[in-house]
Amino acid sequence: MTVSVPLHRDQFTDARRAVLHHGQIRVDAWRAPTGVEMLRIGNLKGHVTILPFMGQMLWDAAFEGLNLGMSSQFDMPRPSPTIIGTYGCLGFHSGLLANGVPGPDDTHPVHGEFPTCRMDQASLFAGEDQRGRWVELWGRRNHVEGFGPHYDAEPTVRVYETDTMIDWGMRVYNRSAFPMPLQYMAHLNPAFLPGATIHQPAPFTPDRTQVRRAVPAHVTPNPDYLAFIDELAADPGKMRVLNRETYDPEQVFYIRDPGTDADGRAHLMLRRPKGDGIALSYLPAQLPKLVRWILANGDTRTAAFALPATSEPEGRTAELAKGNVIQLAPGAQAEFTIRFGYVSAPQAEALAALIARTGGEA
Repeated sequence: MTVSVPLHRDQFTDARRAVLHHGQIRVDAWRAPTGVEMLRIGNLKGHVTILPFMGQMLWDAAFEGLNLGMSSQFDMPRPSPTIIGTYGCLGFHSGLLANGVPGPDDTHPVHGEFPTCRMDQASLFAGEDQRGRWVELWGRRNHVEGFGPHYDAEPTVRVYETDTMIDWGMRVYNRSAFPMPLQYMAHLNPAFLPGATIHQPAPFTPDRTQVRRAVPAHVTPNPDYLAFIDELAADPGKMRVLNRETYDPEQVFYIRDPGTDADGRAHLMLRRPKGDGIALSYLPAQLPKLVRWILANGDTRTAAFALPATSEPEGRTAELAKGNVIQLAPGAQAEFTIRFGYVSAPQAEALAALIARTGGEA
């Protein structure tokens, strides 16, 4: 049996309070000093904090004592029309009408209209399956423009009672009588773990791990940066291990044709020297592009080692020219699901072997 608990904005106050218990899973709700509603789903291993009415953004998560999210100048979420005004989160849904950094011919905001949008509905669901007890946050956003796109978006976050992995999903329904341009990226911003090794189901060769050579407008290049790009273009394996204190400006890679397991899932991992790490898996059949973004400086530190997407993050015009923009038919839907979280040292050892078997380097 599944139990549902509708959420309303007036339930969120300055005082944190429990709104649901399910076995050893507890859900707390409160309002940040900035006015943003926050929800924390805690289990036996840790927690994830979500913004249920602000794009269902993942603000932070920690399992087995490891903080999974990026470090930034934002100590709490802030109301903002775009992601730039609150860029301190663990993850956000990039898109849905456009994804990435707008080019000179684009008018869309950075990473699209969805990341900080106001959700129309939010509910908690509690149930049990073969993996154990779970609690899921569901939301809905009805986006409609006069003489333009009309869609429903339904993001979800599911946490299991004894698990350190999170299920993160998005469904998009085209409610218009016309095709809908769709770009989506599961934009996770994991912590920068010094000395960590990236495990991916593709070799670190120039044809399969391609460094982005184009310099976007928000990046100010310098000679050292351009020289490092030349090095990475010849040998992307130089960033398999994060052995520099800083990566500034950012480095972006495109991972081509990642291998999959018997279920069609691609697996990646950022593994700490002590043996544990952060893992992610997804279905390339749903998300055919895979991007990596590394930035580490005095203000912002993240190792976004796996950003599954339908397109690369170079803006609508550039992605249209590449043929990377989905045209979702009237009445059709698209679904995207990923799984990510913490893995212990023994789990990481087994996962590294799986990644090696599916095309990675041992």
